[in-house]
Amino acid sequence: MDSKKMWRSNYAPPLLRILWRLGIRLPPLPFMPFWQVTVLTGGLWGIYWGCAMWFIYWGPSGMVAGEAIIISITGGFLFGLLMASFHWWRRKVNRLPSWDDV
Repeated sequence: MDSKKMWRSNYAPPLLRILWRLGIRLPPLPFMPFWQVTVLTGGLWGIYWGCAMWFIYWGPSGMVAGEAIIISITGGFLFGLLMASFHWWRRKVNRLPSWDDV
């Protein structure tokens, strides 16, 4: 992927490199199926963003926890779709083969 001039932070973000060091074998993001990128990036982002918003703004302002959870899930899902679309597009633009062919 370096030969395609892809940034390392795009195809191997720090969290993915940590998982690789722990022995969890996942393909780089451009090679993952669309749904896996959506779930991985959207799920993690939704959790961290939701917790940050709860402690910084939503909790002190008196927002109901259920509403905050729904907003976090929706935001995470939308972020995941955006990231999955980006990595799908990068795979097509760079003409990357299937992960099974690598």
